[in-house]
Amino acid sequence: MTNGIGIAQALPLCETGSDGVARRSALETLGTHEAEATALVGYRSAGYLLIIGNEDAALECADRLRHCLHCTVLAPAPADDSLSEAANNARADSAHVTLVYGEPTELRGHLGRFSARLQTSRGEDLDLAPLTNADHPYFDLVLDLRTEPGLGMDLPPFGYYAPRGRETALERALDELPEMTGEFEKPKFFNYSPDICAHGDSGQKGCTRCIDACPTDAIRSGGDVIEVDPYLCQGGGTCATACPTGAIIYAYPGPRDTLAAVRAMLQQYRAAGGARPVVLFHDTETGLERIHAAAADLPENVLPCAVEEIGSLGMDTWLSALAYGAGRVALLDHDDVPPTVRGELEAQLEFAWSLLTGLGHDCGRLLLTTDPMAAEAGATEGVAAAGFDTFNEKRGTLRLALDHLRAVAPGGGQAVFGLPEGAPFGRVLVDTDACTLCMACPQVCPTSALTDGNEKPQLNFTEELCVQCGLCETACPEDAITLEPRFVADWEQRRRTQVLNEEEPFCCISCGKPFATPSTIERMLTRLEGHHMFETEQQKNRLRMCGDCRVKDIFSQEMQDA
Repeated sequence: MTNGIGIAQALPLCETGSDGVARRSALETLGTHEAEATALVGYRSAGYLLIIGNEDAALECADRLRHCLHCTVLAPAPADDSLSEAANNARADSAHVTLVYGEPTELRGHLGRFSARLQTSRGEDLDLAPLTNADHPYFDLVLDLRTEPGLGMDLPPFGYYAPRGRETALERALDELPEMTGEFEKPKFFNYSPDICAHGDSGQKGCTRCIDACPTDAIRSGGDVIEVDPYLCQGGGTCATACPTGAIIYAYPGPRDTLAAVRAMLQQYRAAGGARPVVLFHDTETGLERIHAAAADLPENVLPCAVEEIGSLGMDTWLSALAYGAGRVALLDHDDVPPTVRGELEAQLEFAWSLLTGLGHDCGRLLLTTDPMAAEAGATEGVAAAGFDTFNEKRGTLRLALDHLRAVAPGGGQAVFGLPEGAPFGRVLVDTDACTLCMACPQVCPTSALTDGNEKPQLNFTEELCVQCGLCETACPEDAITLEPRFVADWEQRRRTQVLNEEEPFCCISCGKPFATPSTIERMLTRLEGHHMFETEQQKNRLRMCGDCRVKDIFSQEMQDA
């Protein structure tokens, strides 16, 4: 929110009516809130540039940049082994421009640390940077002139320029590249808590939503947890928006700072006499330009609120803003929003619309729009404002917002209603005929939604804690588990533990100690039918014994045979 605080106050907004005066007061209140500081990520660039593309075009770019950057050109080898005039000039000026022929096989990295591998005409696979710059084993910058760039993520890393044949983009890159030397810093945009991550457990694969939603390919699987490269992360924020548990949260600003500012803004707007407040979230680049262009005509009840990226806001923020009394929450979309980010926003909006409708609210109170002027159309008064405080804990914030919206629903809602596939609320269904109560599912459940019965052969479930990550379904050896996305409106009912399956314990036929369930024993006997080690009745009976008695029986038999 820090970036948006001064911006909102500087906009040329009209103040002809009471809503406009109230808006100005509200935006001044917004300006008093500062986000908690976050760590910084540092880059260092010494100006070593790799240019990839057609020989003549690449060397022409190198010629423009060679006086301020160390340029290496990687071009396809000419078919006739002849050198162009530009190539001869490059060879003659090898102190500033190095020309290498080959096909790039790998390109990766970020500002100050790009690596590139190439295949030579002799079939060699080489690391390019050390070959061309013995004292600098990485490239700091990359200008990729190919029509299909080597890095295809929606948001390429800092220091990577891919104009894709667009002349204006190329000129912009050539103007900017000389400035990309020295030391640079950016915020570390995320915080990660692996303890509540639903990505995996015991080698089982669960939630991949943050990986799928990241526009920079900064997140990858690290086994049971995820790994985030802070140098690739550019603050798109959809990882936090998509995360069902809150294991990864946006840190610039944190959810608590964002909602504290929004709440204070709405309170001041009401106190100053404003009506039908519409919170319009926009980013600080293209979104801000749109807001600035429309500011003079922007309806006076529309409160522009700048955030680093609109993808960083999810259901917890949107629904809390509605609970704090916003008549509508609008997100300003535009062509520069990466497709990955927009796709995740649209999915999350589907979840939020379903929740609002099920709770008895008009889903039109939450809007994604490309037109700032459309944010206000049809907006109504918000609900009685909630008084809860929030922390950087996603599920808790969502619960408070949803419980308040249910309590003040104007049209009455449903007690239980379905949600779209992938929603982070729902229940676990267990086929009791197939389930053997092996307890593989509680062992991998990241939120303790599934628990065992301690001394009892019992599988318990608490719906409030379930995030529908699918780990239990994956881990079940009997394929006895399915997921059902839905929402139970009453929190007391959601948090009530229910028994999904239970059996009387199976007791050892030798000592009488309980050690398994009847279904487990029957399943083992069925699966081992015909096995050479369990042919006789005595051998089969060992499966009906606890571990200690089984060993004693085997030892006793061996002594008799001796």
